[in-house]
Amino acid sequence: MRRRVLLLLSAGLLWGGRKREQGNVSDGVTLLVYDPVFLEHRADNHPERPERLTAIMQTLGRVKGLRQVLPRVATLDELRLVHTDDHIGRMRRLSEKGGGWVDSDTYLTPRTFDIARTAVGALLTAVEHIAAGKARNAFCAVRPPGHHATSDRAMGFCIFNQVAVAARYLQKKTPWKKVMIVDFDVHHGNGTQDIFYGDNSVFYLSVHRAPFYPGTGAASERGSGTTLNLAFRKGTPRDEILAAYEDAVLRTARTFQPDFLLVSAGFDAYREDPIGGLGYEIDDYRRLMEVVVKIAPAGRVISTLEGGYNLEALGACVAAHLEPLLR
Repeated sequence: MRRRVLLLLSAGLLWGGRKREQGNVSDGVTLLVYDPVFLEHRADNHPERPERLTAIMQTLGRVKGLRQVLPRVATLDELRLVHTDDHIGRMRRLSEKGGGWVDSDTYLTPRTFDIARTAVGALLTAVEHIAAGKARNAFCAVRPPGHHATSDRAMGFCIFNQVAVAARYLQKKTPWKKVMIVDFDVHHGNGTQDIFYGDNSVFYLSVHRAPFYPGTGAASERGSGTTLNLAFRKGTPRDEILAAYEDAVLRTARTFQPDFLLVSAGFDAYREDPIGGLGYEIDDYRRLMEVVVKIAPAGRVISTLEGGYNLEALGACVAAHLEPLLR
């Protein structure tokens, strides 16, 4: 705890009634929301490991135009915007008992409950900065990821669904009620889809590999009409995937007319990812975000890290996806 306080003090940034960031953030700023506490979530020989963020932060340290801020911790009431009391309680008890495995993929450590709350809080911090006119957009470099977590279940490396909580928080705390979530992780975001499946105020659009984990995301899954899945087999030419994705994003924007864009940014569709792969090149992540920025009202976009496990390319993929946000 003492080490974390020192880290916060050295950054000149304490939240929740404590010292806050000094100075004003201009309207054109792109926030990088990150906390070293995310490195403390670790299990031996697991692909979702701290080195992912280390690789990203090393690369982003050379990217000009980012303003780094520390996230606050999401409250239990904020988690309840999406998650059940039973789920929150199970995660808290398991973490307090020393951690353990929820399933063969998903683990908690003694610190994970608070770390996962901070991952959610990162997106809420970004919302607050944008709503206050202190930033235009943001990237949240967080872990564990979130898009597989349902309202009552942790799975697929994910504990809480930070994008889903952020969507509800936007609707509750800001004038922006129509939220569009774009998910380009190689895996379908079953948790996000499930949470909003019957809700026509949130549009969920996913481009992903299928058949693949978690087995959801068929084109026939439309919910209340505000779910759109673009599922592609491995080996599909990437230009075909990207063209279909761009067309779908533009068509959705015309009909749904979102107030705010949230992005589940997974980088495991990269051609050499050890877990996924859809043949993407590094520069394709710039292209994936260009169309998002194009449709975002006043540039209001928050992107958050989901998958991506090739440590040699991960930082470059993230930097490429940030280019449209920084323009």
